[in-house]
Amino acid sequence: MLYLNYMKIVMFTDAYWPRVNGVTVSVDSFSHALLRAGHEVLIVCSFYPDAASVERITSESEQERDNGEHKSGEPLVIRVPSMPLFLSKEDRLAKIHKWFWVSKQIDLFGPDVLHINSEFVIAEFGFQYAKRNNLPAVYTFHTLWEDYAVNYFPMVPVFFLKFFARRYLKYVINKAYLIIVPTVQIQEVIKKYNIKKQIYLLPTGIDPRIFEHETSEVDRFRNTMEKKYPILTGKRILLFAGRIAKEKNLDFLLSLVPRIREKHPETVFLFVGNGPDLAYFQKECEEKGIEEHCIFTGYLTRDDLALTYAISSIFVFPSLTETQGLVTIEAMLSGTPVVAIGEMGTIMVMGGNNGGFMVKNSPDEFTERIFDLLEDQELYQRKIAEAKIHARAWTIDSLTEKLVQIYRDAIKSFPPKNQ
Repeated sequence: MLYLNYMKIVMFTDAYWPRVNGVTVSVDSFSHALLRAGHEVLIVCSFYPDAASVERITSESEQERDNGEHKSGEPLVIRVPSMPLFLSKEDRLAKIHKWFWVSKQIDLFGPDVLHINSEFVIAEFGFQYAKRNNLPAVYTFHTLWEDYAVNYFPMVPVFFLKFFARRYLKYVINKAYLIIVPTVQIQEVIKKYNIKKQIYLLPTGIDPRIFEHETSEVDRFRNTMEKKYPILTGKRILLFAGRIAKEKNLDFLLSLVPRIREKHPETVFLFVGNGPDLAYFQKECEEKGIEEHCIFTGYLTRDDLALTYAISSIFVFPSLTETQGLVTIEAMLSGTPVVAIGEMGTIMVMGGNNGGFMVKNSPDEFTERIFDLLEDQELYQRKIAEAKIHARAWTIDSLTEKLVQIYRDAIKSFPPKNQ
């Protein structure tokens, strides 16, 4: 059957660029790898006011695609009109009354399989389209909302949040035909939910080409950053990249700054990313008297983030709630050793002291491993080489082959409408 070799895939996600999070990276990475493998991809996502560009499939854009004028190597994108989410300024909620408009756009694309990557309005569009058109809906369970919901509703009792999140997630999962989980931990959660569906374990891969740079390019970027942030000049950078939010355990990291600076005054902490608690942590730094040693850059483009890994000495990652911990792999691909707390997804991607050190939730142990890397050049160089080798197992093209097989399984086994 020809369509099993060449597929048209629609990926649904409530979060996409310029919103930076793990779901965005997953959708972006897999969509581009699928395109390189010869498939067609359409992404349905929320509209963001500061999105760099908007592509819609209309009769006109369909004509452009047929004429070969669509930007080569890029997925088609439908940006659904949205409104701000009052709980988080970064996030958007698609307008549900746009369902018919969205469905007509997808009809023009003519999908073989649907891949749903979130749980809210855009996800509902995907499930409804699957039901109406008798297509398999593959769902990736990215986020442990039982743990994350408290960050959006701090005024609500935790037991109630967990109960509601669990019930809602079971409702979403049961709409899907097949389930993908990025980590063993999430797979165990689904088992606890007593879900009787086929489950595939598939981490998100990383495109290594993003993190390959000439030395001259890295040097130019370093000079640019030092001009913007003069305190970086001559310093060894300890980098954190990710959402600037309390669930990332950044208080832990800030508590280490005085001790590390006392022994190694040539170091500086660089925090890359945006988030709801950016102002909170900036104020924390002021209150602790460490604001001169901690730089918060806010959002950086994907290219600039890749170069930031390259100019950093150590990647420090204290998160206890990470579902995948892909930033540790990104750092390793850049040749930057990692010190991270071994919890959740970080355990899976690092698998021990590969490319750095995976430590307990202990300030002393975390600090000592940073000292080891700063003080032992032989160890440091060994960890750089180790990081680059370890990260190869997480490249996107190899994992996309597994994703394509999941899609094929879904298409082949999905029952006809009359069954």
